[in-house]
Amino acid sequence: MNGFNTPADYLTSIPAFIVAIGVLVAVHEFGHFWVARKLGIRVLRFSIGFGRALWKRVGAKDQVEYVIAAIPLGGYVKLLDEREGNVDPADAPFAFNRQPIWKRVAVLLAGPAFNLIFAILLYWALFIAGVPGIKAIVGSVDPDSLAAHAGLHADDQIVSVAGTQVSTIESATLRILDDLVDDGTINMRVRSPDGSERPVTLDTGHRSRELTQPGALYRGLGFDYWQPRVSPVIGVVAAGSPAERAGLKPGDEIVSVDGTPVHEFADLIRLIEPSANRAVKVQVKRGGQSVELPITVGEVADGNRKIGRIGVGSSGLVLPGSRTVNDMVTVQQFGILSALGAATKETYEKSAFTLHIMGRLITGDVSLKAISGAIGIAETAGQAVRSGWRASLITLALISISLGILNLLPIPILDGGQVVYQLAELVKGKPVSERALLVGQQIGIAMLILMMTLAFYNDIARHLN
Repeated sequence: MNGFNTPADYLTSIPAFIVAIGVLVAVHEFGHFWVARKLGIRVLRFSIGFGRALWKRVGAKDQVEYVIAAIPLGGYVKLLDEREGNVDPADAPFAFNRQPIWKRVAVLLAGPAFNLIFAILLYWALFIAGVPGIKAIVGSVDPDSLAAHAGLHADDQIVSVAGTQVSTIESATLRILDDLVDDGTINMRVRSPDGSERPVTLDTGHRSRELTQPGALYRGLGFDYWQPRVSPVIGVVAAGSPAERAGLKPGDEIVSVDGTPVHEFADLIRLIEPSANRAVKVQVKRGGQSVELPITVGEVADGNRKIGRIGVGSSGLVLPGSRTVNDMVTVQQFGILSALGAATKETYEKSAFTLHIMGRLITGDVSLKAISGAIGIAETAGQAVRSGWRASLITLALISISLGILNLLPIPILDGGQVVYQLAELVKGKPVSERALLVGQQIGIAMLILMMTLAFYNDIARHLN
């Protein structure tokens, strides 16, 4: 889905991206900063962002230079190090390069660790407040699809995937992807509306790379989930409204507006909003008969703009079969202590999933088109902000986990790569040569540029498509 549908979306997504990245970079760098200080290593600078300093302050006690810079796409903590310049002999014991290897490794791992701890804290707060979700209930199954041949039916509820229980669409999707990339087979257990359970196996063959492309998973499997859909059947007609004057009545089902089909109440709103003070033709179904009614749309103020309204309300949600709202939704909520355990488990599972997918990217079992970059993150952050604080915190936790795991990769310029250098020094008994460090840095920069270019290409391609 294109995350920038209107200019207002840009105004939401770009600031949301800057704030999200700024917060997560600050958490990551604070991990390096805090552990270095605790282990007696001198910190020279703590910078959020790169490039020209927009704000700068030197701590009166610690003499650390705190900086907020112009390019908000990262940050760094500069430590005293004899390899980067002359160091006063009196300060040499506080230099990073003079520390035992375990201290250096601890400082390097602290950044990713703080990102994961931050994710745990976010999930902890969410689980205390309660996280609503939609159960993984099948909405429709395409004829002659993988799902249909496997025996999956509409109204089936997915209760486990690969032996792991799932409670929501999100958890089902993560487990399905995880199981898919292993061997191309998805093993599920589903519950029918009558309460009986049965196994369902979807054998995709060797299509995991194809199915892990953005938006391809459920289209390729041939089924989708039930989603909340507000009925286009009129439940309320406001007195004196354009709808009442035109003859609309409770129980009328809106079929189309000016010939454009209406499948749910959101379609009606979308078609009426831009039609303020204009006559439209609304086709309704009433008592089995089709009736066309001309309506002059009214207007209401929405901030600085005028939008169309006709004065009707829906009769409620469209629910499958005899199910109630409680049958379709779930809330994950825990006490203070149990929420901490649930948050730790959630962070662990998301981290393991991220590592698994990264590994399968290398082996070619996951499409490279699944990699997203700054534009994708901005879209996701903007959509989360527009969806409310819970979605914002969930998104922040997921990005924090991704940032933590990414920095653990053994790429020379990242924390994981620097840890490899320290371990190599432990094995060799002496520091890695400056030439090896330089070559490694060049390789790391090249790899990051390649990854960023691929991610940017994918983001643009999704928009063009």
